[in-house]
Amino acid sequence: MTTQQGALSGVTILDLTTVIMGPYATQILGDLGADVIKIESPGGDSLRYHTPQRGTDMAGFFLDLNRNKRSVVLDLKRADALQALMKLVAQADVVVHNMRPQAIAKLGLGFEAMAAVKPDLVYCAAVGFGSSGPYAARAAYDDTIQAASGLAAVMGRQSAEPAFVPSVICDKVAGQMVANAILAALFHHERTGQGQSVEVPMFEALVSFNLVEHIGPFAFEPALGDPGWKRALSPARKPFKTKDGYACLLPYSDRNWRDFFAFIGFPELIDDPRFKTMPLRVQNVDEVYKIIETAAPRFTNAEWMTFCDGASVPAMPVLAIEELWDDTHLDAVKMFSLRDHPSEGTYKSVRHPVQYSKTAATVRRDAPQLGADTRAILGDLGYDNAAIDTMSGQVN
Repeated sequence: MTTQQGALSGVTILDLTTVIMGPYATQILGDLGADVIKIESPGGDSLRYHTPQRGTDMAGFFLDLNRNKRSVVLDLKRADALQALMKLVAQADVVVHNMRPQAIAKLGLGFEAMAAVKPDLVYCAAVGFGSSGPYAARAAYDDTIQAASGLAAVMGRQSAEPAFVPSVICDKVAGQMVANAILAALFHHERTGQGQSVEVPMFEALVSFNLVEHIGPFAFEPALGDPGWKRALSPARKPFKTKDGYACLLPYSDRNWRDFFAFIGFPELIDDPRFKTMPLRVQNVDEVYKIIETAAPRFTNAEWMTFCDGASVPAMPVLAIEELWDDTHLDAVKMFSLRDHPSEGTYKSVRHPVQYSKTAATVRRDAPQLGADTRAILGDLGYDNAAIDTMSGQVN
């Protein structure tokens, strides 16, 4: 029976990250039950202030990204605030930050300093570039990593010039790797009682991600061809215009293609040597996609789904983002809910996508206002309100 305690219940994480990559990682860990204490500067995480918003420090995408967290404001330029942070470190299981190496060194918050007060600490640095390489000091943002990792160039293989994926895909992929790395380190701690330092570089993470399929012929030494998976790179790979919209139509197996050719009225293509097997279809992928593109407008999305579902041909209509809330499957699996935020009112919440039979992933608390938990958490360390206000930058 599923319980309301997540798998990480009892784990305390100090989150010194901002914007998307780090907060996405700690959102995942918070959903799994961890107590995530978000350490913010007096100005707060810059993501708070994006518009539109209802209040002054809670942008729409901040709400879900920072759920299951408590906010503590500390001015880490102050010695007393650094001392308070170290008291929190002594009680924590994990510290994660996304500061550049020179910034973390200047603050004196490297692994050695924190391990001195918590020897079994899991310390995770979510960085732009690996610390042993020449790019280590460079700033890293989603766009710069899309450019550096080959992702923008891959997008350019389908058009006349390099392009960015219209999603902060690097932040999100790297954020998931940060969460995975912390989980692996916690598992090691559970087995051995030992902490460790973990570094997750955004650049290297996205190079690894991009090369999963695109290493292709280049994997061999000597290379058998240029890197890149031909099927994915074809300019003809796209949603196809149907009679009343757009759809992804993806006959995949040999049987899928036999059924597809019969359905569109070209059974003679079943024995065409260009299309008989998957390797042959990949070699002739532009022609394959042209056949689909020509056939697609003859039927509506509903007619395509009826055929494809009946023949087990992979297919889905193209949905706009705003249409997701009316999707029957997402409604059935309760992907979305409306929540009432204490200061922001009603908002749409997107649940953790994984279902666990024993340990629930839940939203236990809404995203905190800046510094909402400062007095409570630092008060438990023995500080009075005056000291707390000074350390949090409310008093000069």
